Amino acid sequence: MGEDSLRISGLSAGLAVILNDEDCKDNSSKTRLLSCCDDSGYQSVERTLEYVFGLPNRSLSPLTGTIDSNIICSIIRNNFSRFNIKLGYSISERDGICTIQNGCGREVVGIEEYSICGDIRIIKPPLLIESLGMFSSARANACVWKGKWMYEVMLETSGIQQLGWATLSCPFTEHKGVGDGDDSYAYDGRRVSKWNKEAETYGQSWVVGDVIGCCIDLERDEILFFRNGNSLGVAFRGIRKMGPGYGYYPAISLSQGERCELNFGARPFKYPIEGYLPLQAPPSECYFVTRLLQCWSRLLSMHSVERAEHSLVQKLRRMKRFDSLEEFFHPVSRAICNEVFPVLDADAGNTEYMVWGPLLSFMFEVFGLRAPHDYSSLDKVVDALLEFQGSHVLFGHIINALSCGCKTASLVLTDCPFSGSYSYLALLCHLLRREELMVLWWKSPDFEFLFEGFLSQKCLNKQDLEFMMPTVWWPGSCEDASYEGNMILTTTALSEAISKIEEKHRDLCRLVIQFIPPTLPPQLPGTVFRTFLRSLLLKNRGADRNVPPPGVSNNTVLVSVYTVVLHFLSEGFALGDICGWLKSCTSDGSDVGFLHRGGQQSFPVGLFLKNDPHRTDISRLGGSYTHLSKLHPTIDHEAEVVRWDEGCMDDEESRVTHSSRQKPCCCSSHDADFTRILKDPIKYMTKGSRGHCSSIPERPAHVTAECNDRSLDDEITDKPSSSDQSESEYSYPRVHHMKTVPKESNMSTAMLQEEELLDMLLWLYHVGLATNFKQASYYMTHQSQSISLLEEADKQIRDRACSEQLKKLKEARNEYREEVMDCVRHCAWYRIALFSRWKQRGMYAMCMWVVQLLLVLSKMDSVFIYIPEYYLEALVDCFHALRKSDPPFVPSTIFIKQGLASFVTFVVTHFNDPRIANADLRDLLLQSISVLVQYREHLAAFERNEAATQRMPKALLSAFDNRSWIPVTNILLRLCKGSGFGSLKNGDSSSSSMLFQRLLKEACMNDEGLFSAFLNRLFNTLSWTMTEFSVSVREMQEKYQVIEFQQRKCCVIFDLSCNLARILEFYTGEIPQAFLLGADTNLRRLTELIVFILNHITSAADAEFFDLSLRRLGQTSEKVNRGMILAPLVGIILNLLDASNMAECQESNDLVDVFASMDCPDTVHYGFQYLLDYNWDGSYRGSAYAAKYEQLENFLSLLTCRTVAHHEKIVNAEETDTDDSMCCICYACEADARIAPCLHRSCYGCITRHLLNCQRCFFCNTTVTDVIRICDNTS
Repeated sequence: MGEDSLRISGLSAGLAVILNDEDCKDNSSKTRLLSCCDDSGYQSVERTLEYVFGLPNRSLSPLTGTIDSNIICSIIRNNFSRFNIKLGYSISERDGICTIQNGCGREVVGIEEYSICGDIRIIKPPLLIESLGMFSSARANACVWKGKWMYEVMLETSGIQQLGWATLSCPFTEHKGVGDGDDSYAYDGRRVSKWNKEAETYGQSWVVGDVIGCCIDLERDEILFFRNGNSLGVAFRGIRKMGPGYGYYPAISLSQGERCELNFGARPFKYPIEGYLPLQAPPSECYFVTRLLQCWSRLLSMHSVERAEHSLVQKLRRMKRFDSLEEFFHPVSRAICNEVFPVLDADAGNTEYMVWGPLLSFMFEVFGLRAPHDYSSLDKVVDALLEFQGSHVLFGHIINALSCGCKTASLVLTDCPFSGSYSYLALLCHLLRREELMVLWWKSPDFEFLFEGFLSQKCLNKQDLEFMMPTVWWPGSCEDASYEGNMILTTTALSEAISKIEEKHRDLCRLVIQFIPPTLPPQLPGTVFRTFLRSLLLKNRGADRNVPPPGVSNNTVLVSVYTVVLHFLSEGFALGDICGWLKSCTSDGSDVGFLHRGGQQSFPVGLFLKNDPHRTDISRLGGSYTHLSKLHPTIDHEAEVVRWDEGCMDDEESRVTHSSRQKPCCCSSHDADFTRILKDPIKYMTKGSRGHCSSIPERPAHVTAECNDRSLDDEITDKPSSSDQSESEYSYPRVHHMKTVPKESNMSTAMLQEEELLDMLLWLYHVGLATNFKQASYYMTHQSQSISLLEEADKQIRDRACSEQLKKLKEARNEYREEVMDCVRHCAWYRIALFSRWKQRGMYAMCMWVVQLLLVLSKMDSVFIYIPEYYLEALVDCFHALRKSDPPFVPSTIFIKQGLASFVTFVVTHFNDPRIANADLRDLLLQSISVLVQYREHLAAFERNEAATQRMPKALLSAFDNRSWIPVTNILLRLCKGSGFGSLKNGDSSSSSMLFQRLLKEACMNDEGLFSAFLNRLFNTLSWTMTEFSVSVREMQEKYQVIEFQQRKCCVIFDLSCNLARILEFYTGEIPQAFLLGADTNLRRLTELIVFILNHITSAADAEFFDLSLRRLGQTSEKVNRGMILAPLVGIILNLLDASNMAECQESNDLVDVFASMDCPDTVHYGFQYLLDYNWDGSYRGSAYAAKYEQLENFLSLLTCRTVAHHEKIVNAEETDTDDSMCCICYACEADARIAPCLHRSCYGCITRHLLNCQRCFFCNTTVTDVIRICDNTS
């Protein structure tokens, strides 16, 4: 280097020149002042220029006159001409490659069009491609046969792609691509495989934003791949050698919708691999431009230090030792630009390579990768560049390069908090503060594409998390004690890095919001941002489907936009009052977030009703927009704004608003325990429940979890049909403090409204965030399960002595430990990315705002049906994500009470609302109730809620149908908890809801028809579940093999059967007269069901296999056993026996006679004897159990005597002629009823029972119009 030849003297010798430390990468590096003057103190501009341009000492002759750009240009041309012709690679180094010319005069490596099979299109030059066919393949127009070569692929999607190398002999078809034939080799990170005719496990799973390096070493005959610069190892060895012109071509195969960007060398590689050459040679002028930019960088360093050492510089000036650098800073900068721009303008390919490589590196060197940034030096560079005509093309490439950099920038722990895409965003935001560059970006045809790139964040896979969190810790772990501190430091650093990136995202969006495009007529602030949001919505139509359509945005883009909008609405815009459009700016200048403003709320209902192209295909609560617009025209409402007072839908006693004395959770402080959780979240990681289980546990939570994923839909839909549900009548009360007013007709429609942002926020949550929160919930649940398995394995290792078993246990323990560590890393990452305090606060306020809006609009039928479905879905999902957040947002005791009581009101009044056309949405609300009532603190919120106590009991009974019976079962079970035989060891019912038990009893007694229909469906469903359970167990017994899916199915159906039996037990205890009084239809169906269940439970050929089929992984016989289904049967019998002794039931149906009349006396006797012999010690102890046992013994003794008598009666009857008056269905009762109009006869009980499920005569299939009792001819 030229500066090495500088002669060092003391400061008194003359001009001070600054030398940085060797690496010059750290902005904080100390600088040294060295002399550039001779010993006589001669003022030497020449020595300074020699330093700047790296020339030998005293190589420049004395300069006369004013220093201008022409003189500097002559110095550059005289001393840098040798660099202008220096090639990046010698001809010998590039021997072994052949490129098919494209006729443009230079070798450009790209896709060979004739090689394309399928439908591959370039969606953005130069080589961002997408497959529109089911499976598309293509080769490049260059082949290699000698040397070491590489190309890079940047993944825009992370699906099935096969990237690698292939010869011309590799056939491309609709089903075969790279790696599917001889002499073709590929890597597929989606399936974590390498392909050469057959697939083998290789590499790592890839994610969006990964840069895959595809390398071929023809010296060793090897092919290997790199992921983000890290080697995945040699994939293929011993590949066949080729001759000149018959080598290996870069080749790719993409499934439908997959996108990637190829770089054969037209741009500098993101992760160059030492020794491997790009297929396309870099421009020959690259070295020349790089040298000039290095000179400019030295000049800027001198200038910045001159500012820093201002007092010393001023002192030297007074001594007349040297002039200010300002005198020749501009001429030197202009001269460098004069030499660089002609090189860039000579070839478009040169411009892109130079900008993405040397120029961008130079700008980062000037600006700094970390804060504090050198804004002044960067501004000087930008000012100099903008003076030239070709600067707009140059800055267009810079913006493009920064967008791409945001997509691929990885978080590096050692660089935190200025890691990931921070440096790219910081540089971009500073550039875009210039209106000229903002207009340049806005006019670009790729504006929205680039905007999405800036908002992208690099995804992480398992290996990335391991690299960032090498050591993990969790509560109760046996890991090294230092791991806890290490993990706290790691998560803190990553959290700060994410916070910095999110801050820059907000800065960028603020710039876009403030930008007023130069158009006529003039537009208002926010217009460009609104247009971007709408285009984002259009682009991602159908993104919430199981298989999204091609071309949707990267999930991280949606998450970033959501985060920005949530912060704006929750924490404020921090923009001041721009043209008066922000209502968040109060009179005192404070910025109150829209979601926390309180007071009177308003919403333009026209947002739902307009026929906007970006919204018409969005599903609405009442159906499709096209269908609704025909049936319910909304012209009168389009200009309306609905206004209401915050909290108007809540009871006055429980109302909590931003204006009330008690603030909502999102705007109040909480106890010190939760403050400690936020400061040290690792110590409070969710570990899962370790609650005590009795020998007869009730597992509604398991049933809910199993049935949420609809894994048993196929089995459940085959259930016998029951009577049709009778819809409840809706009589909504009038809403106080609500009114509709015409919308202001001025520029309000042209402004970006906060309500629009709220609408977009909900859509972004539904499409982008919901899946992330589900993944977070999965890992939290799986972490708890894995920790339990690990602890169980440790316990068994301590207890086991057998060496063979010990070896297997240790192997299992290692697997469990790896699973726990993976879950802990994922949970920590989701905690950082999703559950920061301000996000939880915003989510809570969003739920409050939206549920109030939905309740208000539910009183306007013509508007309610037009509300998009994602409003309801986002509300429910966000509510539960916040409820399960880790660390918790607030104590669970006040989560609903202090701000979200309206949520309870909404779910209980709309889970069977016929105006909601989508049954899945109604199920979603029902599932919410099912989950919430499992927790005592949330159940208390239902008990305090007026709508819940008035509507829910009757609505639940009505909703028990073919579709919703599972969540209704779980809800009823929870409400009736603690009231059954053996449900709790000590009979403690403190967790039950006595209020809802009373309300359910009243609902049944006040509506006999509703209760009769409910009982009929309950009998049918329990009969079906037990049949399905028995069939599944029998299938496994026949194969004598426990199949995982069938075992899971058995567990779920057994749980459901137990729960249904518990509900039946509850009603026999609360309303025994429904079975003991009047017709004995219900009692006979009940006894038949009891005997049916006892027969299936007691007749298993292999008892051990039967019990094994009930257990889930890690569960013991103490947690799952037959007592779970036997206990409610005992409870049913005891309830009816107790009720038979009551005065009002003295003339009741005889329970013993009904059992004795059954045609399977041996089965009945064996079943009841099994109940007596079963070990109930785990469920009941003491005198209470002894009394129950004695009561059951007496019942069996009496039943035995009655059965013998009944059998003798039947034998005597058989010896006589058959009486024609007997019912030909049951042969037990007299045919005392006639069916109209066909007049067939049978007993009234058989006819009534049949009509519960079918309205046709069982003799002739005629529709039954009436049933006439023969005895009195009454119907």
